[in-house]
Amino acid sequence: MANNIAFCIAMAFIVLCSTVSTQAQYNLPEELAKKLNRNNETLSIASTDYGNIFHQTPWAVLEPSLVSDISSLINYSNSLSTPFTIAQRGQAHSTKGQANAPHGVVVNMTNFKRYGSRISVPHCDVNSETGCYADVGSEQVWIDLLRKTLEYGLTPLAWTDYINLSIGGTLSNAGISGQAFRHGPQISNVLEMDVITGKGDFVTCSKKKNSEIYYAVLGGLGQFGVITRARIVLGPAPTMANQEYLVSYSKRNETIIADFVQGMIILNHPPVDLSFYQESDQQRINSLITQNDLIYYVEIVKYYDNTTQAHIKEDVEYLVKGLNYIPTFRFERDNTYEEFMNRYGGIRALDRSPSASNPWLDMLVPSSRILDINEGVYKNIILKNNITGSTYLCFPVNRNK
Repeated sequence: MANNIAFCIAMAFIVLCSTVSTQAQYNLPEELAKKLNRNNETLSIASTDYGNIFHQTPWAVLEPSLVSDISSLINYSNSLSTPFTIAQRGQAHSTKGQANAPHGVVVNMTNFKRYGSRISVPHCDVNSETGCYADVGSEQVWIDLLRKTLEYGLTPLAWTDYINLSIGGTLSNAGISGQAFRHGPQISNVLEMDVITGKGDFVTCSKKKNSEIYYAVLGGLGQFGVITRARIVLGPAPTMANQEYLVSYSKRNETIIADFVQGMIILNHPPVDLSFYQESDQQRINSLITQNDLIYYVEIVKYYDNTTQAHIKEDVEYLVKGLNYIPTFRFERDNTYEEFMNRYGGIRALDRSPSASNPWLDMLVPSSRILDINEGVYKNIILKNNITGSTYLCFPVNRNK
């Protein structure tokens, strides 16, 4: 494999952990204090996140109505001899307590939704390098942005697999899915942001304006400021997504390019969700998994619309030509673009029950070492030790993205 390709590998393991409770007291200004919530149920919810590993109860939860409320909170904290912890919380899909604020204040970003949607009508400037974009409040979730932009025949270019995540949340990480090899992660598709810095300053930043803040905040895990608005790159939206399901993948040069590529390692444990397939096919796939203990599965997607529909079959055949896979285990499906993007809308893996822990680990691996990961991790650690309750995903990512 060429050295200009890296793979993003995501793994989820199931673990158990204990609960920790904390308490603190602060005397905030009256205008700010009246927007604090210290209800026991609210504090309990704010004490954990999707990872369900760290349980750290905050002193209070700020429910802002204005962006300036966040600035006031940070400024007050900075005025103390010992500032308290502040964490912004959207959908709380962090996995190691990043949305928690022990002894401090959690900022409930979703509270902005009570005052109306902060998704602007898409704007296009054909005479600018900017092209099309939408301004979005960081508390908004990607599925809502998708539905709004589709009304105008537009769509964001970069995604995560699960899109009921907040925009500020994924931009504080990276935002990687099967489109990353073409468009880069979500943080590579942001033109501009409004940020409240750690000093409490309101700053508008981009690659050319306040660029140090721009690059620090994107992927900064919320440690360099609170994103309040993001300007997201948009492109033309296809109407349909044609999916090909394969069990092996080899590198080829393409002139007809796939729009989405995702790999998955399927082990003989635990039971695999095969609900996509017909019952007779489910039996064949289960038999294949049992015989081999480990199989490699690739999902390739090609978008199309009315103008390209006539060529979609030929394009798909070209994409799969030369792939090393078992022909009888090739499966195809057509979805609307929105159905494909929101295919994990009700996924059971996103379980927030008290017993479910989700310590995801994401790694960037150079393509020259991906076979070492396969042999050393998948086969010699996970398979040999019968590690269960796990999901393994692989995304190809071009370094220049």
